[in-house]
Amino acid sequence: MKLIPFRPFDLGRFFEDDDWFLPVVPRSTEPALDVYETEKELVAKVALPGVDPEKINVSVKDQTLRVSGSVEEKSEEKKKDYYRREIRQGSFERAIQLPVPVKEEAIEATYDKGVLEIVMPKAEPAEAAEKKIKVRVKK
Repeated sequence: MKLIPFRPFDLGRFFEDDDWFLPVVPRSTEPALDVYETEKELVAKVALPGVDPEKINVSVKDQTLRVSGSVEEKSEEKKKDYYRREIRQGSFERAIQLPVPVKEEAIEATYDKGVLEIVMPKAEPAEAAEKKIKVRVKK
């Protein structure tokens, strides 16, 4: 039998195991999201594998993109005795502030192979009209 020396400050071993925090810290329910910019549009890609496209809601309001939806548990899966369960079930929501104004009426969203792609054409910057201010003289 080999003796292992006690090292109270050797935390490296403690953090090597990925599962040590699972009972304490639940995994995030937010889907992964990428946003990039082209010359004429913003594009957001959201990873939503296994989600029914009919259950996805996409909206933009006040320059905030919001993606929400739900993944319903199938009735035959409820009867199984799981040892470990990591596939997301239930509702999700993700909201981000957009870096530039977009044309809300021209936004398009497509779902393909578990990825939701949202294409948002950039809005033309509003030019401030020059306004003449009359100077009043105080008497």
